[in-house]
Amino acid sequence: MRILHTSDWHIGRSFHGHATLDALHGVLETLAGQVRDRGVDVVVLAGDVFDSATPAAACYTLLTDALAAIRDAGAEVVVTSGNHDSAARLGFQAPFLARAGVHVRTDPRTLADPVTIDDEHGPVHFYGIPYLEPSIVRPLWPDETLRTQAQTMSHAMSLVRADLAVRGGRSVALAHCFAAGIEPTPGVEREIRQGTLDVVPLSVFDGPDYVALGHIHGRSELSARVRYAGAPLHYSFGEQHKPRGSWLVDLDARGLAGVEWLGLPVPRPLVTLTAPIDELLGDERFAVHEDSWVCAQYTDTAPQVDPMRRLRARFPHCATVVHAPAIVAEDSGSTYRERLRDAVSDTERIDAFLDHVRAGEGPSERERELLADVLDDRVRAEALA
Repeated sequence: MRILHTSDWHIGRSFHGHATLDALHGVLETLAGQVRDRGVDVVVLAGDVFDSATPAAACYTLLTDALAAIRDAGAEVVVTSGNHDSAARLGFQAPFLARAGVHVRTDPRTLADPVTIDDEHGPVHFYGIPYLEPSIVRPLWPDETLRTQAQTMSHAMSLVRADLAVRGGRSVALAHCFAAGIEPTPGVEREIRQGTLDVVPLSVFDGPDYVALGHIHGRSELSARVRYAGAPLHYSFGEQHKPRGSWLVDLDARGLAGVEWLGLPVPRPLVTLTAPIDELLGDERFAVHEDSWVCAQYTDTAPQVDPMRRLRARFPHCATVVHAPAIVAEDSGSTYRERLRDAVSDTERIDAFLDHVRAGEGPSERERELLADVLDDRVRAEALA
């Protein structure tokens, strides 16, 4: 059996205020083409189908089109919900959809009741484990201690293994969680953990022939049989160097036979450009990025006037601008903490701060005059209080 592992479609998510539905639609059309061309039997979608618990109507249309294209390409689909999804909304009419070859598993009470699909070697059991919030699912298993994701996923997988021991045969599990050994992308994955309490150990996933994980937006191989596919589209500049795609998984009569990465196109590349603003606006070395999504980090000492408007004249798809002045050490070698510690008056503290963030250039004479006026007004106000 040939399986395509994808996850984290996040239908409806914006990119720095820009809609992504059209770009995602094109990428998922390519994915459906890969299903057809590579003879995929089953597509597994490991959660975060939508970006919101209340998706707009256009998001449902995109999902319907994508699932229909995958079915037309010849594959059945197994879907489970992630922490961004509403399990109730995603699971609406699940029994009806199953008749059309789209198996949606969002009810934790049925996570040990697999979708069974046969090939020439016999049955393959697909266990769809939705995102399990401990405080919500705890009443379902009152005799279990379920305070963390690790405990909750451990219990869920024990139910899967118990069922698999009775059924026998090959199996695939889908889950949406934060597994040990993975670093999140800053500002991308919504936190489903506190500290390290909710990190799920890799050993929890023992048992199935393959475990298709979702939640982390970059591809990752935790073991030969436990992997993240990541998102099919870039949703943050923090993801810009992470490839987009899915895992093509082959099962033979004995179990896992091989795994291959299938890349997906990037509709518009992402790039972070760092330089003084005049260089960003005029240097020819940046010409190749004029049609990219751009995160511009200008390194001028002082903040610039209306930098976004100016940069978009050259980079129409400039999505964000960051003032990132270069920090240089003083000849004395003293650190900012040391300079601040030695400052006695408010004026000296302000001087030390401006000197630090402006890479050695303190306040101008005019700024010193304004600061003196403000501080004098504050002293007078305190005296009158």
